[in-house]
Amino acid sequence: MRKIAILILLAGLCANAAAQAIDPFANSQLPPPAGYSGPVFALSHAYPAGQAVPAMPWRAAINNGQITTANAGAYAEALKASIGADMRVMLLDYKNWNAGERGWYNEPWMGATSVAKKRATMREPLRGMYVGSAELDADLFKASGLKRPITTYVLTYYDKTAAVTLNKVWGATAREPNLTAQSTQFAEGSVIIKAAFITAGPELWPVMQGTVSWPAYVSVNATLPKPPTAPALTNTYLMQFDIIVKDSVSAPKTGWVFTTLVYDSRAAKGGDIWDKMVVLGAQWGNDPQASDPAILKPVLQENWMNPKAPAYGSATLGWGGRLSGPNDGAMNNIAYPEGKKPTLKYARNGQNSSCMSCHSSAQWNVASHAMPSFLLPILNSGSIQRPAPQNGTDFTLSPAPGSALWMKWFQNRKGDVPMDAGSIAGDFDMVLTFKSLPNWYSSTQTPGVAHTLMNFDLRGKRLPGKEAE
Repeated sequence: MRKIAILILLAGLCANAAAQAIDPFANSQLPPPAGYSGPVFALSHAYPAGQAVPAMPWRAAINNGQITTANAGAYAEALKASIGADMRVMLLDYKNWNAGERGWYNEPWMGATSVAKKRATMREPLRGMYVGSAELDADLFKASGLKRPITTYVLTYYDKTAAVTLNKVWGATAREPNLTAQSTQFAEGSVIIKAAFITAGPELWPVMQGTVSWPAYVSVNATLPKPPTAPALTNTYLMQFDIIVKDSVSAPKTGWVFTTLVYDSRAAKGGDIWDKMVVLGAQWGNDPQASDPAILKPVLQENWMNPKAPAYGSATLGWGGRLSGPNDGAMNNIAYPEGKKPTLKYARNGQNSSCMSCHSSAQWNVASHAMPSFLLPILNSGSIQRPAPQNGTDFTLSPAPGSALWMKWFQNRKGDVPMDAGSIAGDFDMVLTFKSLPNWYSSTQTPGVAHTLMNFDLRGKRLPGKEAE
């Protein structure tokens, strides 16, 4: 018995040592590739403890009233302009990009992990990007000429107002997150941005002609004919840029306004890349009243789409035309019960999400250490249950569109109200609950064993080559 006790103690000590060896603020678990001499990513994590109320020119753009479908374009343009100076440096002059000096910060626990099979999905070392969607079918963008599937890589930054919340949650060490109904809430004027790059250039997708290219050292690349077996230096191309802002004055029902920009080679002749990132649309609510699935294009009151945006940007809009960019995975193969004696109906590339519906699932249950509901309407979300494939295509089991369970994702809740009772709401911060917390838990509480959420991309698709653990 004494020998068993000693072995158990040693095992616990080894596990603790393994957990302590993981740096929550690691830039990446990979060094740059041999021969690479360009700039590399540096995680910005000197989170401020407090911040003065920021200027909010986007409010002034709509006369400090509420955002509507009539003024959303002006709001989105003012929001875009407010960060333009910094984003031009990041996108066009990366060697001189110092995020911390400019007041931009990153979440921890995304550069390294104790789970060996998940390292390919952590931050890569050159720009700090990580997998968004592991594979988007070329069929989704057939009309705009995409010739191969794409993988999307994303990078998120929080401005200095938003980073105060990172300080409240993670503190100086990021080893013991402070998760309360108050600590996860963002202050008014907090801005969070996400850049999305893809693995197909203009030779495979003509609409990418002239966009910015970033190097990435990655091993998930759906564009290649054969899946890579090791990281490779890869060119990635800017396709989408999301800007969201905490603004309870303009959007009192949810407290947030989501905007999406997409690259448009036709825009701003002679302009730079920031000029060519065109507003696709804005969303400030989930339009819960638009619940009839028979109405394919309902009148949306909390959503605005820019009619001048490039057509490929609108090819993957969310349910009922709600805002969702090409990176966001709002069209998926779903199977759902239909009829009084329900049989499964299969919908290929069915619209089943949107920007706000996805982010409204940001929550964490401290008892189960999990998100009780997935990002998309999925039955049995703990394991992402799948019905039998149809015609060789995998489908995800879903509630019926418009049903009470489906509409759980399409309600207007403020950021301090969790989707599921008993959880702590993440104030629409999906990086916290879908990325950082699962890896924190796996690396510190169950070293070497992957949290369930680490097995999937944002569409609920199993990450390539990453078996469930």
